[in-house]
Amino acid sequence: MTSLELATEIAAPPEVCFDLARDVRFHAESLGHTGERVLERPEHDLLRLGDEVELEGRHFGVRQRLRARIDAFDRPGGFTDVMVRGPFSAFCHDHVFEATPGGTLMRDRIHFTAPGILIGRLIERTILKPYLSRILAVRAEAIRRRAEGARATPSS
Repeated sequence: MTSLELATEIAAPPEVCFDLARDVRFHAESLGHTGERVLERPEHDLLRLGDEVELEGRHFGVRQRLRARIDAFDRPGGFTDVMVRGPFSAFCHDHVFEATPGGTLMRDRIHFTAPGILIGRLIERTILKPYLSRILAVRAEAIRRRAEGARATPSS
């Protein structure tokens, strides 16, 4: 199993960041460069405990599908999505939101295992870890930009 973590400081409250991270529509929008689209989802836009969502995007020139379930949920502290079906042997994404004096420290922690024993471990470290790190960075930046923009909007 390979792990990676990305920490992003966001000048917005944890609740705003948390809700953006679990927003199905925003997820697809934030990864538009991969052709990400939602194939199946609950009727509501904000994922909740037990919800499943199926996504499809183009990665390494190939359309990939991944179905994930929300296995842990503690608003606004964090939530965890776990792959139910997809291209990995295992995939878990912990989304953690810590309140800071300036807003939120958002931590994305991913743990994954590629198929195949020996070649899978090599692919994890040389190809998948750098690729997933870039995808996480793009998504975190999209959340940061939207959350900081939302903060300027008065609450209703």
